Amino acid sequence: MSGKRILVVSDEMEVGGSQRQIVRLLLGLKSRGVDVSLLYFRKPSFLLDAVVEAGIPVKRIDKRSALDPRFLAALWRFLRRGRFDLVHAFSITAEVWVRLALYGVPGTRLVSSIRGLGLDDPAWTFRAKRWIAAGSAGIISNSAAGADLVAQRSAVPRERIDVVPNAVDLPEPIDAARRAAAREALDLPAGQPLVAYVGRLVGFKNIGLLLRALARLPEARRPWLWIAGDGPERGFLEGLCDELALRPWVRFLGERKDAAVLMQAADLLASSSRDEGMSNSILEAMSHGLPVVATAVGGSPELITDNESGLLVPNEDEAALAAALDRMLGDAELRHRLGAGARETIERRFASGAMVESTLSIYRRCLDGAPA
Repeated sequence: MSGKRILVVSDEMEVGGSQRQIVRLLLGLKSRGVDVSLLYFRKPSFLLDAVVEAGIPVKRIDKRSALDPRFLAALWRFLRRGRFDLVHAFSITAEVWVRLALYGVPGTRLVSSIRGLGLDDPAWTFRAKRWIAAGSAGIISNSAAGADLVAQRSAVPRERIDVVPNAVDLPEPIDAARRAAAREALDLPAGQPLVAYVGRLVGFKNIGLLLRALARLPEARRPWLWIAGDGPERGFLEGLCDELALRPWVRFLGERKDAAVLMQAADLLASSSRDEGMSNSILEAMSHGLPVVATAVGGSPELITDNESGLLVPNEDEAALAAALDRMLGDAELRHRLGAGARETIERRFASGAMVESTLSIYRRCLDGAPA
C-alpha cells in the first residue's frame, strides 16, 4: 500500500456499530503505515476523538438535505483534490453520493459495504445497491447473512461480495475483583441481577420485545434492565415501560462512553433485534466473557453457537426470550460456561487485527485491478 491514499466515508459519525468499526479500521490502517483519511457528513460524536488523536485527517462536508447539489459539488471538489486511490464507503447514502461524485474523478476505486440486512428498507435501496455494486471494485459485508440477502434482492453475484466480520479489541477478562469494582462504580446493590442492553434505540433493534419478555417474568425473579443508548424510539419505549408497569426495573441511561463498565457489572447482555448484520454490542459483551441472550437473526448465529457461547431464541418470540433470560439468570454455572465460550470465540475468530488485514487484502486486490 506504499504511496496509496485511502479515504473512508460515512454519512454519520454518531455512536453506532458501523462507526465503532470505522474507528477500529482507521486506527489499524494507520498503525500499519497506510495513508488514510476520514470523511463524514453529519452527527459527530466522541468516537472522532480517537481518530483525531491518532493524527488521522478528518474532513466534514455538511449535507443539508436529501438532495443537495451544493453538497455534491463540494464532495466532488474534495475527492478530486484529494487524489485518493481508493474510497471505502460505509453507508448507502455515502455510497450513493460518492458513486455520483466519482463520475468526475477517473481512476479512483470505490469499495462499498453491506452493514446489515435492511429488512425494513424500501425496495429502492436494493435497486440502489445494484447500481452501487456496478461501480464498485469491491464489496465488503460484515456478515454472510447480509451478503446473501443483498445478492438475492439486488441481483449482485454473490461471489463479488467478500465477508469480513466485525471485530473487537480484546479487554482483560472479567474476574471477581473487576466485576465487584464495576458494580460498585454503578452503585448496584449486592446480589441484584442485572441485564444490559447496549445500542441505538431504533425500530429494528426491537427493544419492545425485550421489555415485554421482562414483564413476563415473576417480580420475585425479575432482574433490573439497564439500557445504554439513545435514539428515536426512546419516548415510545419509556411509554411502554409505563404501560407494562416496569419502571422499578428499567433504567434508560442514555448515550454512554463507559458501556464496558456496564458489561463488566452485568449478569448478561440481551439483544432482541429483528434485523441485524453483525452486532457490535454482542461482540463486545462476548469479548468481556459476558454471556448473551439474542434473537437468531442476521449475523447473530454467525457469532453465537447456541448453548456453547450464548443462547439464541426465535425472532419475535417474547415467551422464548423470557424463558432464556430466566434460565440464564437462575444458573450461575451456565453463565460462567457460556461466558467462557464467548470469550474463546472472540479470541479465535473476531480479533481486530484479522479484520484490518482482511480489509487491506481486499484493498490491494481492488487497486491491482482495472477501475470499475
